[in-house]
Amino acid sequence: MAWLLIVVAGLVEVAWALALKESNGFSRLTPTLVFVPLYLLSALLLGLAFKSLPVGPGYAVWVGIGAVGSVLAGIIFLNESAEPRTLLPVTLIAVGVLWLAMSEA
Repeated sequence: MAWLLIVVAGLVEVAWALALKESNGFSRLTPTLVFVPLYLLSALLLGLAFKSLPVGPGYAVWVGIGAVGSVLAGIIFLNESAEPRTLLPVTLIAVGVLWLAMSEA
């Protein structure tokens, strides 16, 4: 159950990262109002997962999901770069995150 919380928290992190980008430095009200509760929800889910997971692997997987998901969301929704120089390191992060999560399961 804790790993499911980490995954959901990571996906919520992707959503708040997109809202943060769209807030334009907190100068746009609606994306800012979307960002704040998503940020808090992600932290809450992470904190609940930490009740039964070690902090190092749990945090690393959360950050990895957020990082990889944010890059992919940027490519899909914000027309950001999908060049090999972007995708190769993100792929390596994804592999590392999966490896770490499997070693802790």
